[in-house]
Amino acid sequence: MVSNISPGDTAWLLTATALVMLMTPGLGLFYGGMVRKKNVLSMIALSFIAYAIVSIQWVVYGFSLAFGKDVHGFVGNLCYFLLPNFYNKIWPGTHIPALVYVAFQLVFAAITLAIITSACAERIKLSAFIVFGLLWTTFVYDPLAHWIWGGGWTASLGALDFAGGTVVHISSGFGALALALVIGKRSGFGEYDMEPHNIPMTLLGTALLWFGWFGFNAGSAVAANASAANAFIVTNTAAATAGLSWMFASWIKEGKPGSLGFASGAVAGLVAITPAAGYVGIPGAIAIGAVVGVLCYGMMLFRISRGLDESLDAWAVHGMGGLWGAIATGIFATKAVSDYSGLIYGNVHQFVVQIIAALAAVAYAFIVTLILAKIVDAVIGLRVSEEEEYVGLDISQHGETAYA
Repeated sequence: MVSNISPGDTAWLLTATALVMLMTPGLGLFYGGMVRKKNVLSMIALSFIAYAIVSIQWVVYGFSLAFGKDVHGFVGNLCYFLLPNFYNKIWPGTHIPALVYVAFQLVFAAITLAIITSACAERIKLSAFIVFGLLWTTFVYDPLAHWIWGGGWTASLGALDFAGGTVVHISSGFGALALALVIGKRSGFGEYDMEPHNIPMTLLGTALLWFGWFGFNAGSAVAANASAANAFIVTNTAAATAGLSWMFASWIKEGKPGSLGFASGAVAGLVAITPAAGYVGIPGAIAIGAVVGVLCYGMMLFRISRGLDESLDAWAVHGMGGLWGAIATGIFATKAVSDYSGLIYGNVHQFVVQIIAALAAVAYAFIVTLILAKIVDAVIGLRVSEEEEYVGLDISQHGETAYA
């Protein structure tokens, strides 16, 4: 057996992995409550299916593409194909078994694919999603993970992303925008009532996401240490601040403090603090959360005003929230927490690097997702038929109903 394994670090990473795994079905509930009742099972099932797709892809070759030996700064090679000799291996730079690190990164990849289902709610063919999901994880998520966490070119620039602002949230958010443009609007969008059918379900999903996010961010310290503790507290602080920020902004504009707005704001805060969680303190977390709540609320209003049916606002919340969080890391990073400092402490270079890495992730995720979506649409078609969409995906795709 290998030596130098830390039981404490290993136990924490196993726990964090389980917490992040719970986020994917939690996201299914978050999304499921926001669709019409004839599509709720379909929406929840997409999150489970995304988890299953990535679970297989990751251990076969996805982890290798993300963390294998660097190939021209773009992607890893296939040296970890099927995880050879991993049983007795410690992951470099840590005191945990390599298989625990593989599992921890797997659940990140899984929820990223699940987030993008926002763009195709109530109208995508299950078969098309399976094909698209496999392609998207391989050609979008895996390279972006390599860029920042696997020794790729943005890591070489010195870009910071503690737990996935660019890798998870920019990729899924701007990928969702591209997918929405290809798949088109839901039938009757802008003409008929498409209000959320079960807001309490969405609030339950929010609770599971908030709970799991402690593993998401604090687990990214890859040890049970002070960095994990800091990530834990700033994650909670940013989420609470952003939830209130969105709620107050919508209260002023709409005259009512909606619970769904608070939930969306809290998720936006969790998104924005993700890249910064290991680099900022409490003041930075409050600033990041206060800005992102208003920003993402504004982006949602902009999306609606443009008549864009990116149905459940992955772009407004994850895409724009992740973009702000990545840039904010270069503003508020402090040496009181880590070895890095940001713009407000005079480090202009880090601020510029963050902008370059974030915009590169935006461009890559959007363009490659657009291409993949067009290919899948041309070959097998992304959308269900008009009749199937009218009946609802629960019946047309699964032969089931949520509410007897």
